[in-house]
Amino acid sequence: MTAKITDGTNGSFAIDHYNRYKDDVKLMKKIGIDAYRLSIAWSRILPGGKLSGGVNRDGVKFYNDLIDLLLSEGIEPYVTLFHFDIPLSLEEDYGGFLSEQIIPDFVDYANVCFFEFGDRVKYWFTINEAWTFTHHGYVSGGFPPGHGSTTTPATPLNASSHIKHRCVLGVDQTCHTGDPTTEPYIVAHNLILAHAAAVDVYRRNYQAVQGGKISIVNMSTWFEPQNPQDPKDVAAAARAVDFMWGWFVAPIATGDYPPTMRQYVGDRLPRFSAEQKRLVKGSYDFIGMNYYTTNYASDDPNTTEAPGYAADQQVKLSFDRDGVPIGPQAGSNWLYIVPVGIYNLLSHTKNVYNDPLIYITENGIDEQNTRIPLQEALKDDSRIKAHLDHFTYMKKAIDEGVRLKGYFLWSLFDNYEWAEGYTVRFGMVHVDYVNGFTRYPKNSAIWYMNFLNKNLPGPKREVEQVAEVNSGKRKRSGKA
Repeated sequence: MTAKITDGTNGSFAIDHYNRYKDDVKLMKKIGIDAYRLSIAWSRILPGGKLSGGVNRDGVKFYNDLIDLLLSEGIEPYVTLFHFDIPLSLEEDYGGFLSEQIIPDFVDYANVCFFEFGDRVKYWFTINEAWTFTHHGYVSGGFPPGHGSTTTPATPLNASSHIKHRCVLGVDQTCHTGDPTTEPYIVAHNLILAHAAAVDVYRRNYQAVQGGKISIVNMSTWFEPQNPQDPKDVAAAARAVDFMWGWFVAPIATGDYPPTMRQYVGDRLPRFSAEQKRLVKGSYDFIGMNYYTTNYASDDPNTTEAPGYAADQQVKLSFDRDGVPIGPQAGSNWLYIVPVGIYNLLSHTKNVYNDPLIYITENGIDEQNTRIPLQEALKDDSRIKAHLDHFTYMKKAIDEGVRLKGYFLWSLFDNYEWAEGYTVRFGMVHVDYVNGFTRYPKNSAIWYMNFLNKNLPGPKREVEQVAEVNSGKRKRSGKA
């Protein structure tokens, strides 16, 4: 679906990690990284998607070699089974995650991975960013299979495009048909059931022997009321959190969807059977949390959104309040830097979902991939500040009892993004996409190396200092 990618590229080479992984691991070791989050490609292990199609031993060997190398350098692998890349054959056969048929196929795939790698892998994630896969594939249409609304006009991407954008049949020629009033909820339901089934197999057959832990990764924006004095906006912000974070976290913590979703979606929201609830509830050893930004939310009962997921929430989103941006803007038009949001999401999860162990599995900022001299591209002080500010709020959460056990920065390298291609850069290490994917550490990589080795001079930062500085920057960037 290269027509869906901003720069029209494809992921054939990405950043050539397949051929460069040995040098990449050496660089991780040099920086001082002691844990690396990686994903296994389903179709690289099972080329036909199904176990009956055979196991690709070359694919197994690649991941074995990578895992062994990481461990030899003292780097713990945290392994994701599904990162949006469903085998095409399963999509063509029965519609992928629109069908419950995918659950046993996913379990078969997971079982192969547990058997082949689980003697060394001690941390598993079944699914990465279940919300993103569901929304972008079956609401916005930006990710495969490209399902989206057929009733709203195409609009330019704006500040809240990652939540609101639609692909439109007949206007966007890359759009496929779909029903956004039901499909997102069906897909999410099957993702949760596939996750729970894989966890069940792991716990019954492997966990006691291999000694690992398993969970799922979800991502969420944090939402603040547009008008904190308006109870309707306060409720809208809470509702938005439920529709994004709670959609996938509530079932594994409580056995069911958030009551607000049931109230606003009605019978279009699938129901778990008693047996499914038994499998789903508690199907995690910790929570994987991806956080990037915060939005303002206001009550919108007369929404003009097309029927479906976005309209169901009756929430209007914004990145500014009275013309003042919620935070400094990064490279992407949806990514405003709001460090306090990570504290809010952590605290919310502790208070609402049984005080779980939590790992921040992604957090970062990007810059546009512009043509500038290499030495300028390596100067990413805004990234250093953003991470330091987030760390400060994470420490505040820990001090208040949040059981935060780990943090994965997104990302180590500039990377090929699912929809943006090579147009944005999230990495601490610059990748030259033109000249052989050569790696160059940015200022942030050097800072992170010193941070991990406790070699940073100066006083400790306090939350009050971060809040004051960020507040000042917001005022100065009010025209953005």
